Amino acid sequence: MGSEHRTLGPVVGTSVALPPSLDTTLSGRYVTVVGMTTEHIAPLYPHVSGDENAHAWDYMFDGPFHELADFQAIIEAEIDSPDLVVYAIISAEQPRTPSGAHNIIGCASYNYSDTRNRHVEVGVLMAPTLQRTPATTEAMYLMAKHAFEDLGYRRYEWKCDTLNASSYRAALRLGFSFEGVFRQHMIIKGRNRDTAWFSMLDGEWPAIKEAFERWLDPLNFDEHGVQRRKLEDFRK
Repeated sequence: MGSEHRTLGPVVGTSVALPPSLDTTLSGRYVTVVGMTTEHIAPLYPHVSGDENAHAWDYMFDGPFHELADFQAIIEAEIDSPDLVVYAIISAEQPRTPSGAHNIIGCASYNYSDTRNRHVEVGVLMAPTLQRTPATTEAMYLMAKHAFEDLGYRRYEWKCDTLNASSYRAALRLGFSFEGVFRQHMIIKGRNRDTAWFSMLDGEWPAIKEAFERWLDPLNFDEHGVQRRKLEDFRK
């Protein structure tokens, strides 16, 4: 028994990742990502509330929201949660106020970071009208870049309801790999949720990063802002 060959995983360094911080500012061409404060909540509310945006909350833990006070209570709880580090996504295309709060178009978060094993999950809430735009894509690029290059994570995760087709497509478009399904993983708003898991690894990041940067280049868009090539095409 003792002489049998045993296959072991590769040796991994014992260094730990850095925890995400609300003091972080990530600057891009289309957006700036900053630590979210209560000042950002009211300006974000019109982008994600009302009947026209109700569908954006179908697979979320909360919402849809028809009162600012209800939305504010949920976002404040997330800002205060020890499991989340929440950021405001500020558009560079709108006139800036001193704090940037009135230019907010969405928020994103690092969820459940494990600095010892060096993995972290990303979450995002954007105005539905801005999905698949340079602003949304750049925000996800900046978050991934920061996680891998500045904080030292080796695994970056995306999770969604298996029935959430738009989130499923977004994960694949952004360069995440589908890993499998956790069946009957959660109960959300009284309904079953099977959760699809996706990941991006540090060894995969250089190629994914290059694709992001080539897609985000202004030369990839015509005079009307229409992309010339899809993000996925730059990874082929």
